[in-house]
Amino acid sequence: MSEIAEVKINGQTYELPIITGSEDEKGIDITKLRSLSGAVTLDSGYKNTGSTKSAVTYLDGENGILRYRGYSIEELAGKASFIEVAYLLINGELPNKSQLADFEANITKHTLIHEDMKRFYEAYPSKAHPMGIVASLLCSLSTFYPDSQNPNRTEEEIELTIYRLLAKLPTISAWAYKNFVGHPVVYPKNNLNYEENFLNMMFSLPAEKYKIDPVVADALNKLLILHADHEQNCSASTVRIVGSSHANLYSSISAGVIALWGPLHGGANQAVIEMLEKIHADGTPLENWIAKAKDKDDPFRLMGFGHRVYKNFDPRAKIIKKAADDVLEKLGIEDPLIEIAKELEQVALNDEYFKARNLYPNVDFYSGIIYKALGIPTEMFTVMFALGRLPGWIAQWKEMIENKEPIGRPRQIYVGENERSYVSLEDR
Repeated sequence: MSEIAEVKINGQTYELPIITGSEDEKGIDITKLRSLSGAVTLDSGYKNTGSTKSAVTYLDGENGILRYRGYSIEELAGKASFIEVAYLLINGELPNKSQLADFEANITKHTLIHEDMKRFYEAYPSKAHPMGIVASLLCSLSTFYPDSQNPNRTEEEIELTIYRLLAKLPTISAWAYKNFVGHPVVYPKNNLNYEENFLNMMFSLPAEKYKIDPVVADALNKLLILHADHEQNCSASTVRIVGSSHANLYSSISAGVIALWGPLHGGANQAVIEMLEKIHADGTPLENWIAKAKDKDDPFRLMGFGHRVYKNFDPRAKIIKKAADDVLEKLGIEDPLIEIAKELEQVALNDEYFKARNLYPNVDFYSGIIYKALGIPTEMFTVMFALGRLPGWIAQWKEMIENKEPIGRPRQIYVGENERSYVSLEDR
């Protein structure tokens, strides 16, 4: 017999079905609660509300588990390429050799962006934030490909849009970086793989060929995989709810980029570097800042430590810590901020105060260190995050469309004024 939950409202009992997920997660289906009782639920921030049934990503914060389509993040980051993971998220299964070759070839065909788009970069202020540029250019892609705006798209048309997005976001992002630092843009080189091509577009100069370090390329591959999806977070939910209106995929992804831009979401690794800069500029011993972090009455908080979802440890942090160590060793970076970061890491891993509160270094802490070591400005950190998150956003959007989910329309509890009469201006 199916499990049910009982809700009592004004003495009346209503029975609601309980949905059980494949990992034995329980959810009370309140779809008919309002039609039965006239009541709605209130859950600010949707922390306890399931907005959909999804087969994309499984996350267990209490036990530090993250899986894409059933595959553990540890295995994928250790054995797969980012493009394999993108295929997995979007299509549901890992590709065979032939499928992977076709997938890569179709992406490679579309790495160039229309030359007219270069005028957009020229029109932005020289220090325009790269995330603003990336979001607006992604949205504008729909005007270059008007067929994508058709709400009754065929499967082939959707597939073409997906290839274009995966191919063009690295180019758009790298050119946003070039705009930010005032360098001429570098065109894609399709004989390079996904990560190498992006690094080349970022760091090549006309008179200086960029030498791609395999350690750096491998670290970037891991970072992209670790960021590829994270269940129904703020930006994924944004992509789904915008897409539920049948807005085109380019615009839906652009909305996800905007959501990711917020410092409470994708901007966390930028906040790590800004914290390190603040500590360094202050010049006082690190112990003073540790004491401030422990003082509950002090507003200072260590950025990049602990996680609102992972209660014991962030499985992604363990993977990226090794990559960060490899990059720092290979590049021989001497940077006071990185030295402070290393000291903070040791404190957090060994101090009983931080251990007892699960304030461990998370993925944002280590990704910020890697980007800093590569010479990427903090304003680009969230763009790097978006580059990794793209296949997850696509997978979430695609699942929502294929499941024919209704347009998103949350309810509310009205707490404003009751009905009142208009008072003329003279009498106010």
